Amino acid sequence: QVQLVESGGGSVQPGGSLRLSCTGSGFILDDYLIGWFRQAPGKEREGVSAISGSDDSTFYIDSVKGRFTISRDYAKNTVNLQMNSLKPDDTAVYYCAAGSGPPFVVGTYHVWGRGTQVTVST
Repeated sequence: QVQLVESGGGSVQPGGSLRLSCTGSGFILDDYLIGWFRQAPGKEREGVSAISGSDDSTFYIDSVKGRFTISRDYAKNTVNLQMNSLKPDDTAVYYCAAGSGPPFVVGTYHVWGRGTQVTVST
């Protein structure tokens, strides 16, 4: 069965860090563009970061550049998102997805995880 499972979410104070993991089963993540998206209540799902399947090029939206880092763990068939200097605006459900195409277009992706909650507050 082809699936993605996210882990690592939680609650932190502003300025804190979390590392999200996206683990695949039933297929090899190395072959695919893997994206991280987030959706806050009442807002549309937005792309946050992605890593390409061809050369591991990385992509970030402006609001997370310098704070978030995406990387692959080939041995674990996992893609990680290290999130530092977290802000309340980062609060959302975070999803990972696999696909091929423009990195921040929802329709690019055909396999989605179920999401993990990230809450940043005092």
